[in-house]
Amino acid sequence: MGHLAIGSRKQVAKIPKGGVLQKNNKGFSLIELLIVVAIILIIAAIAIPNLMRARMAANDSSAAASERTIITAEVGYFAAYPTIGYVVLASLGGASPCTPLPASGCLIDNNLAQNGTPAGSGKSGYRFVSTPVVGAGSPIPNEFYTTGTPISAQTGTKAYCAFDDGVVRTQAPGVIAIVGGYGACQALLPLAN
Repeated sequence: MGHLAIGSRKQVAKIPKGGVLQKNNKGFSLIELLIVVAIILIIAAIAIPNLMRARMAANDSSAAASERTIITAEVGYFAAYPTIGYVVLASLGGASPCTPLPASGCLIDNNLAQNGTPAGSGKSGYRFVSTPVVGAGSPIPNEFYTTGTPISAQTGTKAYCAFDDGVVRTQAPGVIAIVGGYGACQALLPLAN
């Protein structure tokens, strides 16, 4: 088997006994690498918007479930402490291990009660508030409304609210502004399951 110098770079090719010239190719050419990168970018351009939509849909579902949880907790708190009435969101939770008291009802997870971790940062792309309302002729808060609002247009598609009738309501799709109050929540349509 002989050796033959080819070109100015003196690449060495092996000439086997049959006389056919073979060159040692190692690695990929630049054009092959560019084609692979282009294919990966095309797949990413298709997949990323779908992943964002799926994440927003999951956040919306989580927000609706959180609103239902807050409603249940408020009603349970009112039944447990009828002389206090409805309370703010933080009073429905409590640090672990939780001891039920008027200041910490231990009715919901503290992550939801504190509106995320750290407190006030939101939960699953939404911010939650529960507001007690003192109705006419009552010495205690005998009404409440709760809101769930997307942190931004990239984290949710609609705002939710509920009040003491126990029905979750929603703004029209695309409206992510916080619901303005008890009366504004009453005017919205119930969430369609």
